[in-house]
Parts: sequence; structure tokens; C-alpha cells
Amino acid sequence: MGKRGRVGKRGRRIFNLGRGSVNSQAKISHVAKLNILRPLFGFLFSTVAAADPIPPDMVLIPAGTSVIGSEQGMEDERPVFQVQLPDFLMDRTPVTVAAFGEFVQQTRYVSTAEQFGDAAVMQFGTGRWFLQPGANWRYPLGPDGDAAPDDHPVTQVSWDDAQAYCSAQGKRLPSEVEWEFAARSGHEGDVSYAFGDKLLKEGDFLAGIRLADIWQANTWNGTFPIINTLEDGFATTSPVGYFGLSPAGLSDMAGNVWEWTADWHGSYAGRESADDAPTTGSSKVQRGGSFLCEAGVCHGYRVSARSHSTPDSSLMHVGFRCARDV
Repeated sequence: MGKRGRVGKRGRRIFNLGRGSVNSQAKISHVAKLNILRPLFGFLFSTVAAADPIPPDMVLIPAGTSVIGSEQGMEDERPVFQVQLPDFLMDRTPVTVAAFGEFVQQTRYVSTAEQFGDAAVMQFGTGRWFLQPGANWRYPLGPDGDAAPDDHPVTQVSWDDAQAYCSAQGKRLPSEVEWEFAARSGHEGDVSYAFGDKLLKEGDFLAGIRLADIWQANTWNGTFPIINTLEDGFATTSPVGYFGLSPAGLSDMAGNVWEWTADWHGSYAGRESADDAPTTGSSKVQRGGSFLCEAGVCHGYRVSARSHSTPDSSLMHVGFRCARDV
């Protein structure tokens, strides 16, 4: 489930987490100012070469027309509107821990969670969210938890962190419309998920016996938040690409981690195109759902599902991927 936040008085960070709020006094120092300046000093990882306009870590999303939203979805997924987009590039996978670590090493970037000294973590079994001291992109559950594996999506990164990373690569965050357009790409007509309409795929046959059904995404299995049966094999994040690719060639567009987008969250009322997203707001849109999404509580891994948090929020189930114009 995505967690929604707002900024309170005197710079205090406030996460709206269902059964109350958790506050953390902002501890922004000269480090924050350095983070703003560092991307300006020549760090650019753009992998684009003149002879090969599509980098190997990106996928071309062909131009076209698509609906955005769902009349059967949550209130903020309605009303449905139609967009027309040109070709654009999208990262094949969410940004990994290893890639973000390389960025940090080369720029000495300090993440928002590291500046605050804490980040949002959910307690399994109760669903209670709290600010865990020492939690950050290296140790998403806190210093007493396991280190984040290199091939998993980076989490505990704020919108500001995601924006800084993409900018340093010569990329940008995808707009909300681009994200849904890419999730729907490769399908004919409406579709529930980026991989199709069924969360479970029928297993193969072996010696005339059909094997167990196969999970197509990393989501919560069981009764949230009490029991996770781990039928998909994971309690938290999974390696990027583990569950395969969508018809468009993208991985992890359903489940694993919510992904930041460029846009402010707002109503779809009055929207008519890809160019009329809100220009102001208090929270940024997240897409894709996560390992904490269970359909009865949070069906967030649908192509049209939306969540949102304040730009300075760092959460254990939120990451990002980048996009780029052609």
C-alpha cells in the first residue's frame, strides 16, 4: 500500500499512515545544499551513443493513443481520459541498489532518509507504520535488518532522490501518463495488469501432470497484514526482472515496489491530454503497487492504480525508474 504524507509546520515531516501520524523533525543541514549543487558539476552517466540511440538498459515505447484511468477503479482513477504520446524511452527495470550505490559513490550524494536519520517502515503482523531510526537505501528496515541486495530495486528513496539520480543519468522521471501508457503498451484493448489479466499463470505440464500455478508479480500473499504465505517466494523486494517482462519489454511494472513519477497528485476531473497534469500539489504520484499490496486491501498493481506521498517521503516499498525523450 502506498503511504500518503504531507508537510506540517516548522518543516516537520508528517506521514498519514491510516491509524495516526508519525512525525520527524527535519534535520536539513549544509548537506542538503550540497545535494542540490552536486549534479551541476559534471556527473553525467548518459549511456546514449550516436550510433545506438536506444541504451541497452532502456526500452522504446512506441507512440500511440491510450486511455488513462479506470471507471471500475478507485475514485482518483476516474474519470477516464485519452492521451496521445510520441515515442519515448523507459528504463527496462526499476533502478537497482547497485546502480544507486554507484551514483552515490561517484557524487557523494546523501539521500533524504540519511539527512533525516530515519525512514518509514511497516511492522509485519500489525500493519503499523513508524519512522525507523537508521533506515535508508542501504538498510531499508533499519541498521539491525539485512542490507539491501544489489540486484533488488532500491527503496527508502524520496522523490527528490529519484529526481537527482535520473537527472545525473541524463534522464528524468516518467510522467504519470507515460508510466500507465508504458504499462498498457503491447496489449490490445483494456488490460488489468502490465503482464495481462491474471495474477496467476497456469503451470506447465510434466509427465502429464500440470505443475503449480505461477505467480507473475511480487505481491502480498495471504491476509494483509497478518499472514503472508510467501507463495510468490518473497517477503519484501525481489530481484528486478525475476517475474519476467511485459509485452512492451519492461519488468516489475506490477508489484515489487511502487515507483515515483514526475507528476503532482490530483483529480482526473477536466483532464483531456497528457499535457494538463497538475502544476502544483503536496504529494507526488506513485505507480505499480508493491510487495505489500493484497487485492482485498490494496489492489495497487493494476495498470491504472495510483498512490502518492510527499516528495521527501522515504518508504520501504517505494522505488523508481527513469525515462527519456527520444
